[in-house]
Amino acid sequence: MPIIPENLLTSLTRLRTAGNPNHWTADTNHRAPHKPFLLLSILDLAAQGDIAQPFVEPSFDLSERFASYWSLIMPSEATANMAYPFYFMKSENFWTLVPKPGMESTLQQRQVTSMARLRGVILGAKISEELFHCINDKQCREQVRAALLHTYFSPDARPILLRDASENQEAFEYSQRLLAAAEKAMPYAATEERPRQVRDQGFRKAVMSLYKHRCALCGIRMLTPDGHTIVEAAHIRPWSESKDDRPVNGMALCRLCHWSFDEGFMSVGKEYEVLVSPMARAEQNNPGVIMTLECRPIFRPEDARFIPDQECLGWHRREVFKT
Repeated sequence: MPIIPENLLTSLTRLRTAGNPNHWTADTNHRAPHKPFLLLSILDLAAQGDIAQPFVEPSFDLSERFASYWSLIMPSEATANMAYPFYFMKSENFWTLVPKPGMESTLQQRQVTSMARLRGVILGAKISEELFHCINDKQCREQVRAALLHTYFSPDARPILLRDASENQEAFEYSQRLLAAAEKAMPYAATEERPRQVRDQGFRKAVMSLYKHRCALCGIRMLTPDGHTIVEAAHIRPWSESKDDRPVNGMALCRLCHWSFDEGFMSVGKEYEVLVSPMARAEQNNPGVIMTLECRPIFRPEDARFIPDQECLGWHRREVFKT
């Protein structure tokens, strides 16, 4: 059974974290949780095969996992900011910041406390070979997770964080099954039972990866440095009616287009053009930019196997779209 090297275990359980009982809650043992949250997020990406070399990038997926952990147990007024631990982890012996070419002196002279600034001056962080090999071995990785949870979080917080990690991994595996269904030309088992949280996250992961966080109808793509996106994963034919999580029964839609699609003000035609309902022009409405999208081709996944299914779109045009 893999065992964490003693020197690595010591480093991970003695992170330099600020302690202040007046600022940090009992859930984090009254200490700043930024570094432990970042390390837990890195473990999740390693479990998905996303860390193939001893190098960690400040990616959108990493920011998203960090924000997810933060939101579970931190007070609503406390703002998640992955830039802090990513930058200040440099004080740990397993983490070395790698500046962008020409940014070496800037990185040395100024602290980096925002994600926009962080991505502007560094490529990422090189991690030690010991840590890299450990997080890419399942048993060792879970030993690291257990050590982090036990050291930096209260008994009440630990199961909450562990459950989120488990659901995230299940959702990732589900998303891979959804994407692989077309690749293997296998029938999709739409009636397979699984927790709603896992199913929703898995469908979202699959659709977002195909559309790269871009709205299929209007084309908008906006990501915040902290891991938030304006785009959502939308079913064409609702799960409640179809039990169908195939990616071809989904599109990435911004919040305005998602609402308009669900309410029947927008749809997609037989030639994959944007349809806008005449009801959008009703006297009480001011559809604005939506009218400029009419008849424009939708933005589709690069892989033709995942272009929205016309049978699903046909159902939407018949049952939802207001003609």
